[in-house]
Amino acid sequence: MRVLVLNAGSSSLKYQVIRVEPEAETVLVKGTVERIGAPGGTPDHWAAVRDALEAAGEVDAVGHRVVHGGEKYREAVLIDDEVERVIEECCALAPLHNPPNLACYRAAKQMLGAVPHVAVFDTAFFHTLEPRVFLYGLPLEYYERDHIRRYGFHGTSHRYVSLRAAELLGKPPEQCRLITCHLGNGCSICAVNGGRAVDVSLGFTPIEGLIMGTRCGDIDPGVVFHLMRTKGMSVDEVEELFIRRSGLLGLSGRSNDMRDLVEAAAGGDARAQLAIDVFCYRAKKYIGAYWAVLGGADAIVFTGGIGENRPEIRERILEGLESLGRFRTLVVPTNEELLIARDTVRVVSGKETR
Repeated sequence: MRVLVLNAGSSSLKYQVIRVEPEAETVLVKGTVERIGAPGGTPDHWAAVRDALEAAGEVDAVGHRVVHGGEKYREAVLIDDEVERVIEECCALAPLHNPPNLACYRAAKQMLGAVPHVAVFDTAFFHTLEPRVFLYGLPLEYYERDHIRRYGFHGTSHRYVSLRAAELLGKPPEQCRLITCHLGNGCSICAVNGGRAVDVSLGFTPIEGLIMGTRCGDIDPGVVFHLMRTKGMSVDEVEELFIRRSGLLGLSGRSNDMRDLVEAAAGGDARAQLAIDVFCYRAKKYIGAYWAVLGGADAIVFTGGIGENRPEIRERILEGLESLGRFRTLVVPTNEELLIARDTVRVVSGKETR
């Protein structure tokens, strides 16, 4: 089966055509459309999908990465009117991601006719979290009525690397305790026990948790009130600060790219070094917490642009953690598109893939 995988961001579209067969999986086409909606770029996601389909040729099914599926969807599903409605409802929970995911689905559906479409949700992997993990300390009606809870994101990446890590360890996923670290411009750490997510650093939104490229991560909610009262900032201005002007960029005053910061720190830039220090400390703290949650770990797994390509950052994060006990350190390049293709074939055919 030839599966077109569409992975849409707010201003980009990554796509692949993957042939999924019982004996092999082959990438046939791969591309990216960037600067969507920017001057000189592709005008909108509709046009980006058209470009992707021209490159893809004939396909048998389309798999869509959808960031937020709320509490309803616990696995990949064939998209119908009801699924489309839920994805649209969740736009309020993931305003930067679900709208382009939905736009790409609608464009591809119109252009491809009767080809089946499957939604693979980033949040689905975290439906195994228990209430003691996903609830916040708010009055319970805010969860029961308004669905305010920890959802978690990067689930497709964490699921892929945890399965691959089990293969590398030579053990069934059901016998593995893993701490998976997705470190890129967006960052998250997940505790995985027996192939099931038991905790994750990202929460109600993709702001919580680790220091990220431009996102602040964990912060006292009182900071919001303080900024609004003393600086006269609006809700939108605080949100902009936390999402786009904080993290590595805000701490360093230079860049959200770890490559730039490592180079600058080596040249004596104190703020770049400070940003790296805070980033590594926050990651180390979460790993230690999840070690306690799991009662130990077989491996700490790194993926993402920083996790895969910056050995000095991995070393800084892991420094001193050997005192916790024995574990292996694995670097596993994530492959969300392959997992989406497998899920798409499974849903469309009703059969398990590799």
